[in-house]
Amino acid sequence: MKGSAHVFDQGSLSGDPLSILDQAGRLVAGYEVDGDDLRRLYESMVWIRTYDRKATAMQLQGRLATYSPFFGQEACQIGSVAALADGDWLAGTYRDAGAMWFRGYSWERLFLGRTGDERGGQPAEDVTVMPPSITVGGHMVHAVGLSWAEKMKGSGKIALTMFGEGATSEGDFHEAMNFAGVFHTPTVFFCQNNQYAISAPREIQTASDSIAQKALAYGMVGYLVNGNDVLAVREVTAAAAERARNGDGPSLIEAITYRRGPHTTADDPTKYRTSQEEDLWTERDPLERVRAYLADAGLWDEPWQTELEEAAGVAVETAVGAAEALPKLDAGNFFDAVFENPNPTLSDEKAAAARRLELGEA
Repeated sequence: MKGSAHVFDQGSLSGDPLSILDQAGRLVAGYEVDGDDLRRLYESMVWIRTYDRKATAMQLQGRLATYSPFFGQEACQIGSVAALADGDWLAGTYRDAGAMWFRGYSWERLFLGRTGDERGGQPAEDVTVMPPSITVGGHMVHAVGLSWAEKMKGSGKIALTMFGEGATSEGDFHEAMNFAGVFHTPTVFFCQNNQYAISAPREIQTASDSIAQKALAYGMVGYLVNGNDVLAVREVTAAAAERARNGDGPSLIEAITYRRGPHTTADDPTKYRTSQEEDLWTERDPLERVRAYLADAGLWDEPWQTELEEAAGVAVETAVGAAEALPKLDAGNFFDAVFENPNPTLSDEKAAAARRLELGEA
């Protein structure tokens, strides 16, 4: 791919976001695309959309405790982490299962986490992905800590943290950005501006013209990108990651996207969004623009689409089966899933729970 990322380091960061593929799937002048590479990105987006639909259905069936769909944000999920190198860290939210999976977090553990099973928060040993953060904004501080540690070790590894625009109203955002700026940590802050923090629209979240321009206050570079364009997202994240890896400090990316589904399966977005608005963003679907480009280039057809969807469906259903087949944690063993070496308080609670279990009270 040829072209340069839309980098801003001074002035207003509220212009047109970078795009490489337009809404109709046409390539923007100045860029070239590797068709096989784009097919791989598209395949990953199909897979995570399959997972998202399955998880949404399972929650409505009462098989998951809660679920926050990322339908419509697939380009952000895949494009951002596709720019990372092996060993780089990812600290995401409850809405970032697609990105976590791409980086090695298994579907099975993601499903387990959504049932409230602590084993879902235990990624494989070689997976440098933090468990999904439920606390809004808190994980940004962790990402800065991880990247600072890697800087001190001289490993060349970085950390990327994903969050919604609503999280920028939290104090953790300021603390993480300020620390990263002061200590020049190799951190990439990736804001998925999906327009709503539950029912609160972006315009009442902040008085600034953009989220991206907040980078200037913390002495870092800001980027504004079309979050429904997987190629543009990867291009910008790669530029920010390169800066971090080269010792040039942290960056803040604002990806303009849209949450097409509810905030969670307990939410009703029709109470605060219009059908006209939803139709507008349906036309900007991140998968459809890639599909249009691939079809025009002779790299997509219905049989291949069916093959992708069937393979994704089998993988997701297999993960569901494995997660639901695991013996449930009970009062005698769920303490062991929290810490490797329980502290005295947990040890006492575990002993008390075991006694209640023996007496048939648990």
